[in-house]
Amino acid sequence: MDFRALPERLAHVRTEIARRQQAGGWSHPVTLVAVTKGFGLDAVEAALAAGLTELGENRVQEALAKIDTPIGARAAWHMIGHLQRNKAKQIPGRFALVHSVDSGELAVELERRAVERGVTVRVLIQVNLAGEAQKSGCPPTEAPALARAVAGHAHLKLEGLMTMAPLTVDETVQRRTFRALRALRDALQEEGLWLPALSMGMSSDYGAAVEEGATMLRLGTVLFGTRAA
Repeated sequence: MDFRALPERLAHVRTEIARRQQAGGWSHPVTLVAVTKGFGLDAVEAALAAGLTELGENRVQEALAKIDTPIGARAAWHMIGHLQRNKAKQIPGRFALVHSVDSGELAVELERRAVERGVTVRVLIQVNLAGEAQKSGCPPTEAPALARAVAGHAHLKLEGLMTMAPLTVDETVQRRTFRALRALRDALQEEGLWLPALSMGMSSDYGAAVEEGATMLRLGTVLFGTRAA
């Protein structure tokens, strides 16, 4: 594919982030995770050339096919999709951050695999604030207990929370979801957990997420264009 428009698209995204942060009263850095799902190594190369070094994938196997190349090895990779326990052994030492820890069982398996590799795995807890059955993530009522459990693992470093808004163009609904994640994070921090990361916002709703305090955005289409069918 032709990614010559990427620098211009990236500049537009950064301008919008600055505008939305000002509107929301925020000044913290926002990390852009460029999602290369469905694209080849040419997208990885284009992202790196544009200064995007944090890259995301939804599936472990597709990610590893890119990670295990000279080009892919230059990036820091994020696992942003649902992670099955039988794939956990492939995570430690390969991914910079896992956004999608959604159960105590998965956390236990990640801890076990991290111990085997002698590394620490940085993780976020995915919370299903939309309440949609097709979305992964733990229910918000279970998030506090899961956060405490994950934080108790010696080889997992809990850094924050992740969520996805409902698939809607209604920004009021989007913002309500993102605001709820921030409120949940703030409540957990009052209990003594330090959770600086809020991974929320994708190509269709990142503006609303930024206004509600996102620290990390997962962007694909808005940077790379529409994926081939």
